Amino acid sequence: MYLAPVAYPTTAGINAPYYYYGYALGYPAAYRYPGTYPYPSAHPGITRSEDRIVLKDYGKEPLAIDIEEAAEQNDAYRTALWTGDHLQVTLMSIGVGGDIGLEVHPDTDQFIRIEEGRGVVRMGKDKDRLDNVQQISEGYAVMVPAGTWHNLINTGDEPLKIYTIYAPPHHPPGTVHKTKAEAMAAE
Repeated sequence: MYLAPVAYPTTAGINAPYYYYGYALGYPAAYRYPGTYPYPSAHPGITRSEDRIVLKDYGKEPLAIDIEEAAEQNDAYRTALWTGDHLQVTLMSIGVGGDIGLEVHPDTDQFIRIEEGRGVVRMGKDKDRLDNVQQISEGYAVMVPAGTWHNLINTGDEPLKIYTIYAPPHHPPGTVHKTKAEAMAAE
């Protein structure tokens, strides 16, 4: 199916955008494309330093963020980015040859999105029987139901950059663990 140009009524004199193939034509071009907000340091809700996102827990306040940029920028093993009452968004950077470690969350569902790198995910109902094994790379998403044992292993030659969503939250608000050893000691 081909999309043909469609003429929409103008919004002249009305303070609202009109849309053409998903673009808000009534606003300046800089507002139409992701990642081109004209004044990054003035973007509401996000703190920036030298045009980098300040990675901290922005919890319980409304937030719109370039999650790919935040995940790729993160160098800590674990950084809580947003903690609410019912879910938590956490960034992770897993070093070459590293892993998150075999774990299970009895009451927490988990979503994992790979933004950079490649690896293997192993999952199963028993920690000694991880029957679900898959190669993963940039763009992959992994859904881990509560009660499922899982491990994510970096098999690539660069850090594995991911973000994960826990529902309900799994880590205390504001959690930052620079290394896996620091994370293991905290748990």
